[in-house]
This record gives sequence, C-alpha cells and structure tokens, in this order.
Amino acid sequence: MKMKNKKIYMTRSDFDRLSGAIEQMAVDRGIDKRSLDELEHSFGSRDQAELIEKVRKIKNSRNGAEWERIVELEAELSKAIVVEADKIPPDVVTMNSKVCLKDMDTGEDEFYQLVYPEEADIGQNKISVLAPIGTAILGYKTGDIIEWKVPAGLRRLKIKKILYQPESVKDFHL
Repeated sequence: MKMKNKKIYMTRSDFDRLSGAIEQMAVDRGIDKRSLDELEHSFGSRDQAELIEKVRKIKNSRNGAEWERIVELEAELSKAIVVEADKIPPDVVTMNSKVCLKDMDTGEDEFYQLVYPEEADIGQNKISVLAPIGTAILGYKTGDIIEWKVPAGLRRLKIKKILYQPESVKDFHL
C-alpha cells in the first residue's frame, strides 16, 4: 500500500495507543482469527466439511475487512521510529494532523484530519487511522506520494501540505 521499506516517525504515546487499539479491535470482534485458522486446519474428515466451510465464511464475512485494516496498521507500526514528541519533524503526518492531499490523477485537493477510530467523522473531514487513506498517510511527510490498489484501480495521493501538526505547535495533550 505504501512506500516500501520507508520508516515512519511517531510518538511513544501514539505508538502505544495505536498498538492498544489493534489489540482492542481483535477482542471486540469476538473471534480470534488465529484460532479460526487453527480450527479450520484441524479438521480432517469429510463429515466435517460443512463445519470447515462455516469457519471460512465467518473469517471471510465477519472479519475480512477488519482484519485487513489490523494487518495494515500492524505493518505500519512495524516501520515506526518512536521518538519524543518534540523530536518529530514538522513535515510528518502524525495523529490529529490536518493535511492537504493532492489526488495525482484528478489534481484535486482533499483535506483531512487523521484521528483515532472513535473520533472519526467524515462530515468534519476527520478520517480514522484505520481507514485505508488514514493508514496510508500516517507517518509520511510533505511531498511523499502514496499509492495503493482500490477496486477501481490504483489510487495515488501526494501529501501536499501539513496544515496542523500537534507536535510542531507543542500541543501534546491530544
């Protein structure tokens, strides 16, 4: 989805809060995907084929998109360089940053604030870090171009400008 092998900068509090959100999402879903994987592969007889199919349906329908979001965010966190809030470069997208993105195909500007899932409100242009675009921009900087596949093809956005970054204005209480 993103630039390969690129490190992203983030504060300890954001890293910890996002890690906790991943764990909580797994708990909230009520189904441990790894347990489902193990259950699916533990069956051997033909009589259990119906049960195996039910397990697959649960994994695919109930957890598919949610687990993709979790996996993508975990991948981003694995690239993180955790630094003190006052050491975050001012051109890096962090949690609660307000950004101007340029759609590289249409040339149109889009404005968003990157927020935690419970604060998301598309009517106020607040996008969740778990939304594809939210996960895509986290930790990247002004000038970076992010590409990822969407059902309609390839989406390309450039981080045109950071309008507000909490760390650069010493707004550490968010």
